[in-house]
Amino acid sequence: MHRVEATIFAASEPVGREALARIVGKSCSIDLLIDDIREELRGRPYDLVAVAGGFRHLTRPAYADAIRAAVGRSEEAVNLTQAEVLVLMCIAYFQPITRAELSSFFGKEVSRDLIGHLRGAGLIASGPRSPRPGAPYTYVTTKEFLLEFGLDTLRDLPDFDALEDAGLLSKEKLLAGDITPAFSGSAQDPAEIED
Repeated sequence: MHRVEATIFAASEPVGREALARIVGKSCSIDLLIDDIREELRGRPYDLVAVAGGFRHLTRPAYADAIRAAVGRSEEAVNLTQAEVLVLMCIAYFQPITRAELSSFFGKEVSRDLIGHLRGAGLIASGPRSPRPGAPYTYVTTKEFLLEFGLDTLRDLPDFDALEDAGLLSKEKLLAGDITPAFSGSAQDPAEIED
């Protein structure tokens, strides 16, 4: 158990099950070891979290303000506009998706600059070429996307019903091609997707 915990603690990236099995042997239950480690960490300011297909030590959200006060804001934090968040959401839910398909959701062309910013942040990458005429590029989310949003897999994304219940998305507007988030005080028109 300590070898697994030490390996995860020392790693700069999430450690996958295969790597952990090499440490303790294939006959050992990784899930039971992880459960035991989590039990020992109960009440500590950090936990062992499944993220991006592996395991990583992360501080608990309750300590975010204290950490920010002590060390400042992370330089790696990704700043996204509302338009970028909406485009990223569409890519996450409908990947692989082309820029033209993204544009059809918003009723206005999604700019190359916006896609470039998401790519530069490492949140999206090129996916397989579309079978449509001209074989346009498609876009998919990356491992960095999972890390940034604390997801183990894309199956951890909230379903549309949960987003609707939270007032963040309207399924009817999405199907009608009118994605307008229900954020109060929103100053940016989502139709203004071009930067």
